[in-house]
Amino acid sequence: MNKTRRKHSAKFKTKVVLEMLKESQTLAELSGKHSVHATQLTKWKQVFLEKASEIFSSGSGNSKKKARDKLENELYKKIGQLQVELDWLKKKSETWM
Repeated sequence: MNKTRRKHSAKFKTKVVLEMLKESQTLAELSGKHSVHATQLTKWKQVFLEKASEIFSSGSGNSKKKARDKLENELYKKIGQLQVELDWLKKKSETWM
């Protein structure tokens, strides 16, 4: 009786939800066609509709990624600067001894 859980890809879920939004087939027909319970399809649709507004908010969806990349670049620059200073200090301390 141990059934393994099926994991559906985001692409598959999107495809099914878009079919649901077209309303060319009933929920029961889509459920049978894709072998997914109607309740699960309804949940996917609800999540899809809740997250849809995020696509159009704040210009682009990459704003968080851009901010993270900018911070990462600044930190790498600082690390490089500190490494150069450390090397210079090591070299100076060797000449004094």
